[in-house]
Amino acid sequence: MKYSIHTFGCRVNQADSFAMEERLRARGAVAAQPDDANLVVVNTCTVTSAADQGARLLIRRIARRNASARIVVTGCYATREPGALASLPGVVRLVPNSGKDTLIQDVCGAWEHEGPCGPPIEPGVMGRTAFPMRVQTGCDAHCAFCVIPSTRGHSRSRPISDVLAEVERLALAGYRELWLVGVHLGSYGRDLQPAQSLASLLRALDGTRGSVSFRIGSLEPMDCSPDVVAMVGQSGRFTPHFHLPLQHGNDQVLGSMRRPYSVGFYRHLVGDIRARLPHASIGTDVIAGFPGESEAEAEASERTVASLPLSYVHVFPYSDRTGTAAAAMSPKIDPTVIKRRAARMREIGGRLAARFTRSQVGSTRPGLTLDDGTTVLTDNFLKVAVPPGLPRNARVSVHIDTDSPALAGRVV
Repeated sequence: MKYSIHTFGCRVNQADSFAMEERLRARGAVAAQPDDANLVVVNTCTVTSAADQGARLLIRRIARRNASARIVVTGCYATREPGALASLPGVVRLVPNSGKDTLIQDVCGAWEHEGPCGPPIEPGVMGRTAFPMRVQTGCDAHCAFCVIPSTRGHSRSRPISDVLAEVERLALAGYRELWLVGVHLGSYGRDLQPAQSLASLLRALDGTRGSVSFRIGSLEPMDCSPDVVAMVGQSGRFTPHFHLPLQHGNDQVLGSMRRPYSVGFYRHLVGDIRARLPHASIGTDVIAGFPGESEAEAEASERTVASLPLSYVHVFPYSDRTGTAAAAMSPKIDPTVIKRRAARMREIGGRLAARFTRSQVGSTRPGLTLDDGTTVLTDNFLKVAVPPGLPRNARVSVHIDTDSPALAGRVV
């Protein structure tokens, strides 16, 4: 059997797709282009209406080009609105998030007998050199704009022993960097018996054998504790890269969003990280056009973001999600105004990213070669072009020579 997997959205979805890919390969299935695949799995996201639309367009395009493909749709959009996807051409099954772990067994078992076990999934499969390792899923928070708690369910953590076993298995498969991902990663361990914490997981990972490094996925600001920051700074096993979603730079709007922190708290947090780890990458998410956002509040958010020591900014134009508190809020912001505010925020993000990359010119950073070996992903989340001659997945030190017209350097 030939298969193709397409993934939308977050790194948790990427981790889920990796698991499905591994189960397919264990059955002897072979990766193929969607135009030539027997089975196509579309792993959807539903954070925004654009993500929903992208999934529908992809499904229609695959069905048009490969009429014999059996298309299985899973993920958050398939969980939230299965009816919107069931009638699309080529779709033979919809699988909610709760059924992802057995999706391949359920689908493939109905079509063909299991083949011989294949090799473990290795770096480079699905284009990823680092492995997104899911340690938690689900969310018990109720941010006003977010539909994901209803599609992922309650917070559930993998026991530390399971995570450590997975680390060992992935290290044997050749991985040198693992991303720790979760829907609400900072809540890790609260549901376990006895209760654990993200800091306790990091301490356990720090004690593992070998040279695998760990990159911490998106953390809510209130979950980025001093213990976590100290571990990143002192261990040597964790990359100096923090993704801390701010969502808005105005306290009144943060309150409407049901975000449990203030701009002042966030400012102190990122300032402390920058003081302790001057070379750290600090990224964020910001929403433009939240219901009721005045022009003055939008401008305040822009001033806040521009004043923070950030390395990059992901900007999301607000999109109503049925069933969320924000969907019932008013007044709604005109789409053209949302687009304009998002563009202004992206311009600020571009300036911050340029400032950070410029500050790294002349430094030497550890990193990992990607793709064909001509790009190095540094520990602080920069992609640096280097001369050819290295394989993918090699640990190197790269001296950053220039940021113009793009980041480039040499391996030293």
